[in-house]
Amino acid sequence: MNVAFHPDAEVEFNEAIEWYEMREIGLGLDFATQVYAAVQRAITFPYAWQAMDSEIRRTLVHRFPYGVLYVAEPDRLLVVAVMHLLRQPEYWRNRKS
Repeated sequence: MNVAFHPDAEVEFNEAIEWYEMREIGLGLDFATQVYAAVQRAITFPYAWQAMDSEIRRTLVHRFPYGVLYVAEPDRLLVVAVMHLLRQPEYWRNRKS
């Protein structure tokens, strides 16, 4: 299955990597690795996690307070948001494509 990031999700993902890397060298890479592991879990079991709304589901990122929100489509997994779990919980709702 292919993976695509919504443009805004890609930006927030890269900004979070940079933020963690500025805190400690290598931490940004650790964060990215954990996000990609969460994406891989979503690819393997796309319907295993609770739906946030009719289409969007969330899997959690280990070690970091983030969730990967995604839509499982027939030919791809669309990552809608790489969201911090303690900030603005509904900001991603307009990202459906």
